[in-house]
Amino acid sequence: MGRLNGKVILLSAAAQGIGRAAAIAFAKEGAKVIATDINEPKLQELEKYPGIQIRVLDVTKKEQIENLAKEIEKIDVLCNIAG
Repeated sequence: MGRLNGKVILLSAAAQGIGRAAAIAFAKEGAKVIATDINEPKLQELEKYPGIQIRVLDVTKKEQIENLAKEIEKIDVLCNIAG
């Protein structure tokens, strides 16, 4: 049982670097991770990790953010890593 069981974590810029490492670490601790990025090929590499769902998302597009928000029932942790 991980320390983050039952928690939902949404990450932007999760395809590589700090975002990728954070997504994997959170998932290993039992969180349901929603990993987002504009780089779909890199993002798809995260699908092999249990607990990680991916969504292609451009955080500069308000409509895309609103559509994603409609899909998610709750968010316990939001990591805005895109920059």
